[in-house]
Amino acid sequence: MRKVIVNEFLTLDGVAQAPGGPDEDTSSGFAHGGWHLAYGAEDGVLPLITGAGAFLLGRWTYELFADYWPSAPEAVGEFSEPMNTKPKYVASRTLTDPLAWQNSSVLPSPLPEAVAALKEEDGGDLLVIGSTLLVHSLLQHGLVDELRLMIDPVLVGGGKRLFPDDGALRPLRLVDHEVTSTGTIIATYAPA
Repeated sequence: MRKVIVNEFLTLDGVAQAPGGPDEDTSSGFAHGGWHLAYGAEDGVLPLITGAGAFLLGRWTYELFADYWPSAPEAVGEFSEPMNTKPKYVASRTLTDPLAWQNSSVLPSPLPEAVAALKEEDGGDLLVIGSTLLVHSLLQHGLVDELRLMIDPVLVGGGKRLFPDDGALRPLRLVDHEVTSTGTIIATYAPA
């Protein structure tokens, strides 16, 4: 059985919005895009990406990635090859197949059943990157098997948060942790 692994960059105050660049996501006036760049040299994301069997993406993250990865600079080639060639499953109510980015398809509705079916298939784990609204839904339906959080020592004072604000109690257990030389805490959790 495949696992759903959520890999997220987070600020210390719990924001996941726009870690990669100033113009990545300025919605709601977010002005601190790119906050992760100063901390990311040792984040170990490449083994997760190369080891993933497929990617689960929300619509907004899919569109951002589909615009970047097919023509990514050679300097990030070790990332672009798996991003471009591995299957990508997109949670969207507005996109329809066929999708332009190779090996991409829209998940059928309802989402919980579609993801549960993917978990039953053979193949490597399903990796979620970004996609905060998708993560909310996956958590609410008990479909996340592992949370890998890279918590940077920075406060941004507001923005899109990773965890749903629904009042539900979701106990977790710490599976692994490390602290990088830049002060980022990489903590891996599984449902308790």
